[in-house]
This record gives sequence, structure tokens and C-alpha cells, in this order.
Amino acid sequence: MSLKTGLPLPAPPGSPEAKAETLGRAGVGIDSKQESYHRWRNVKNGLVQAVTCLCTLAVLLPLALVFNHVLKSGLSAVNLTFFTGLPKPVGEPGGGMANAIVGTFELLGLAALLGVPVGVCGGIFLAEYGSTKLNWWIRFAADVLNGVPSIIWGMVVYALVVVPRKGFSAWAGGIVLGMIIVPLIMRTSEEMLRLVPQGYREAALALGISQWRTLVQIVLRTALRGITTGILLALARVAGETAPLLFTAFGNRFWNHSLNDPIAALPLQIFSYAISPYEDWHRQAWAGALVLLVLVALVNVSVRLLTRERSNRGRLPL
Repeated sequence: MSLKTGLPLPAPPGSPEAKAETLGRAGVGIDSKQESYHRWRNVKNGLVQAVTCLCTLAVLLPLALVFNHVLKSGLSAVNLTFFTGLPKPVGEPGGGMANAIVGTFELLGLAALLGVPVGVCGGIFLAEYGSTKLNWWIRFAADVLNGVPSIIWGMVVYALVVVPRKGFSAWAGGIVLGMIIVPLIMRTSEEMLRLVPQGYREAALALGISQWRTLVQIVLRTALRGITTGILLALARVAGETAPLLFTAFGNRFWNHSLNDPIAALPLQIFSYAISPYEDWHRQAWAGALVLLVLVALVNVSVRLLTRERSNRGRLPL
């Protein structure tokens, strides 16, 4: 202790007391830096969370506004007659879109009949067979076709099917929708098949099972839910197509009794009523839009539930 100040004297350099004092000061500095680092990290984390929340709202808000507007505009015209009746003549209020609703399901059924086998088989070829170079070109073509505007598909089918047959038909509408979903289903099926572990194939081949039986009984069964999900999403994507159907199915105000005749569809009926000058038809168009929106939403919800059920069962993430 200093005799003049009465304070303790500093420890001699190199002594254990001096080393302890130095380490204590260093520890205080490290703790201060760590506290500053954690504080800045919390600030950045809060900023990122705020940005992600804003982006989520930016995505959900337009969807909510669209659904709310369609619901308010079309709900008043949705009744039993809307689902069971035919369109009324000009100037006569009321009527329904039963033929258009049935026609939409007919066109989707034709599209699935024509497009699903081709798309799934194409996905199998890309995932299980084919050379690397050939597969690259097929994938490139599928990706390009996915970006082709749907109206171009309609013009192609119009030139190849409608003009030679000299008439619009349900077949032409089903063909154009089937062509649109082929590349979508092909790429989805390929990805789902590639997610099946290679060990499944090797184990089956080691047991003497042929390649095609391994593919059908093991690989496809394992990837079935994922492929089904892709098919449903592809059908939901084309359910609202209007432009290609204007060139192929054309529309019909009556019941369709032959696939060789023009056929009604919800998108076509909505388009026809929306551009008309009649207020009652405008309400009918909003009602049709509401029904179509609900149908597409139900398909997407079904896909989500199917995926969640698969995850809860501990199945492969296909």
C-alpha cells in the first residue's frame, strides 16, 4: 500500500497478481464484444423477420383481395339453378352454368386421358432410361414448352385438328389441354422418381427381379403419391385456361351430347358473359369465377392434405 495515497500498489510485472489483473481486463473486453455482437445479431434477425413478414403479406394480400371481391360480386348469383340450369336467352334474367360446369370436367377428363400417360411415361424415360445427352434435350424441350403461351397451343391445335375436321369439338379442347399438361407432368414425374432411393432398385435387382417389375411394383408405387400430386396440380393449372379453348372447344349454350361437337366450359362462359353489356350476365360471370376459384382451391387443398398425410406416415419425401 502506498504511504502517500493509501491505495494499494500495483502488482510487480510478471507476478501472478499482474497476470490475473491482465486476464480480468481482457475478459471484460471479450464480454463487451460478445454482447455487442449478440445485440447486432438480434437486430439483423429482427430485420429479416420483418422483411419476410412483409413479403408474406405482399403475397397473401392480393390473393385475399381477389377472393373477397369475387366472393362479394358472385355470391348473390350462386343458387341451385346456377348448378342445374342452362344459360337463359338475352334479356331473360336467371339461368345457370350447369353445362359449363359439366363441360369443364369433361375437358379435364379428356386432358388427363391424353396427357397423363404421355407425361408419366416421359418422366419414367428421363429418370430410368435414355442417354445423358438425349435426356438433356428432352428436359430442355419440356422446359421450353412449359413457357409457351397457352394461346399458341390453341392456334396449333386449331390448325392441326379444327381446320381439317372443319369444326370445333370437345376432342380438340381436350387435346390442347392435354398437350399443355404433358411437359408439367413429365418433369414432375421425373423428379419424384429420382427421389426414390437407388438402394430400392439395387435390392430388387439383387433378388432377381427384372428391371421393369422393379419399376412398376417398387419404384412407381413408392413415387405414386408424388406423381399424383403433380397430376392434380397440372389439371388445376389448365382448369382456368380460356384462350386455347376459344380456338378449339369454342363454347356451347346447350348440353353437349357428342365429343365431336363444341362444348361449354366455365372459362369460356365467364369470358362470354364478362364482355357482354348485360348486368345479369356480369353477375353470372362473377358467380362462374367464384365456382372456378373454389374448384381450383379445393384441388390445391387436397394436394396439401395428401402431402401432409404422407409426411405424417413417415413415407419418403416424394
